[in-house]
Amino acid sequence: MPTDSSSAQEASRTGQTKTACGCDSVPVGAKGLAPLSSALSALRECCPVMPVEQVPVSKAAGRVLAEDIYAELDVPPADNSQMDGYCARVADIGDGAWLPISQRIAAGQPTSALASASCARLFTGAEIPEGADVVVMQEEVTLRENENGTTEAWLPGPRIPGDNIRRQGRDVTRGTRLIAAGTRLDAAMLGLLCGQGLSYVSVRHKVRVALFATGDELIEPGQPLEPGQIYNSNRVMLSQMLSDFGADVVLAPLNVADTFEATRDALATAAEQADLIVTCGGVSVGEEDHVRPAIEALGSLDLWRLAIKPGKPLALGRILNTQGDSVRVVGLPGNPVSSWVGGWLFLRPMLGEMLECDALRALRSLRVRSAFSANTAIRQDHLRVTLTPADDGQLEAHAFPDQNSAVLSSCVGAEALAVIPPHAQISPGDSVECLWLES
Repeated sequence: MPTDSSSAQEASRTGQTKTACGCDSVPVGAKGLAPLSSALSALRECCPVMPVEQVPVSKAAGRVLAEDIYAELDVPPADNSQMDGYCARVADIGDGAWLPISQRIAAGQPTSALASASCARLFTGAEIPEGADVVVMQEEVTLRENENGTTEAWLPGPRIPGDNIRRQGRDVTRGTRLIAAGTRLDAAMLGLLCGQGLSYVSVRHKVRVALFATGDELIEPGQPLEPGQIYNSNRVMLSQMLSDFGADVVLAPLNVADTFEATRDALATAAEQADLIVTCGGVSVGEEDHVRPAIEALGSLDLWRLAIKPGKPLALGRILNTQGDSVRVVGLPGNPVSSWVGGWLFLRPMLGEMLECDALRALRSLRVRSAFSANTAIRQDHLRVTLTPADDGQLEAHAFPDQNSAVLSSCVGAEALAVIPPHAQISPGDSVECLWLES
């Protein structure tokens, strides 16, 4: 077993350090750029999982289910009619028969056994009485009144048993798994839960995110621009992306001054209020880029500088708050496209880990045909593309013409990110991997 001294020497040789939670970090500040896989591994290392809470089903849309839900009831609970009509026995109808109407059944009303050689008037959703095995829609039925004042119905035949009857348990069978843990609940799922009579459901706490941008040049929309200033487009954009991914932005100051002290203090404050800290800007190597040293002053840095485009500068780290909890930090670049792409590549999977939601952990990958040309050097590129079917039915990826990291319009309408590996040359017609952008 190596001594502490030898372990330190090995860490110095490899560039690895221990994070605040004891995990190995990837090399930081090395000449080489880390691949995307390193960033994703660093995201998953020692990632905290959100606790469980009970919420009303009516408030659970978009929340991540914390436990499997099994059906306790058959749906429907009994055989019922799928239309307005008349029910009878197939044997009594034969090739067609006049049958007296022995009862009238509306949805939600109790039934009694069907009298022999009779039919029952019933309505959509009404329970099928014992003895009946077919429903004839009312449009096919003829009525007449007998001399004794009773009404008979002509039911044409022959009929097939089970016609127009929804069988008990056709939708849901008791004991089957309705929804798996880790699923984000949508409208149809909420309907399934309500159909089981559930009023509350166990879900993961929403991830509380502190989000702030750095840069003295940033001002908020609605204010007049002074020379050298730009409007802060990233704060609202990232806030909406985080919300779409199931998070709750709880702290979002308008801006943080471009000083080490202000950046450090903002991170320290955020660590007391949030489960995850997301910063935008200030992660490069300029004299006014203070996020990286501020993270290192308060905790540890797991990763910096990636071999990807856009978004080479990326700070992944941890800060210990006063309760001793290790709060994760994701520092995104300030260029709007880099922030937007970073939201999809890093914030979404980070939230997936914290919520134990597989659907968020990774973007769906598909192979499509390129309708563009591209060349890469040492970094993996992520081109904003739309996907359209060609004449032969195959999907084609069409790249936006200007892929610069400052051109946010290339993200508007983008349906996928085309992944172009390092040192690649792509021509129209080549097969390319695309990451489908879905919240």
